[in-house]
Amino acid sequence: MSNDTIALNQQNTPLDHLDDVWLFGYGSLLYKVDFPYLECRPASIRGWARRFWQGSHDHRGTPEAPGRVVTLIEAPNAVCHGLAYRVTPDTFAHLDVREKNGYLRFFTPMTFSDGQQTEGLVYVASDTNAAFLGPASLTEMARQIALSHGPSGANAEYLLKLDDALADLGASDAHVAELAIQVRQLLE
Repeated sequence: MSNDTIALNQQNTPLDHLDDVWLFGYGSLLYKVDFPYLECRPASIRGWARRFWQGSHDHRGTPEAPGRVVTLIEAPNAVCHGLAYRVTPDTFAHLDVREKNGYLRFFTPMTFSDGQQTEGLVYVASDTNAAFLGPASLTEMARQIALSHGPSGANAEYLLKLDDALADLGASDAHVAELAIQVRQLLE
């Protein structure tokens, strides 16, 4: 699969027949909201865990030295907390470009913090995409994140802003928090 998933997303998950769509954000969508939305609510999805296993060749790294950004991996008992944005379908023209480096979008059950449920669209980069880096030791990932830079800035900034956004949500993530501790130590 090519890293560029724009056409695949538009072909496989057409949205033009909908008036609005709930989008589930679990990574940079928690702190970099560069799109219009109609509503924003805390939400979670079950069966998925956030991991820094996706390579970033276009935002937080380069093709020669990719950074690491989050994706979701299937984890039967996990709950991934984030934010749900109600957006119009035309918003995905921008989001598909932003998430083009291996992320595919699909609908999944989502639960709001008040217990209400609906279907939400989520972007996930699986191990079948060319930019997927997969697991590594926390030490190895922290070193890569501390050293990587790309057109959107330092990879460490991405991690630390995500860690802060999760803390603000009251939804700490052990994987993110442990990496943030190690990266902060490396940057001192």
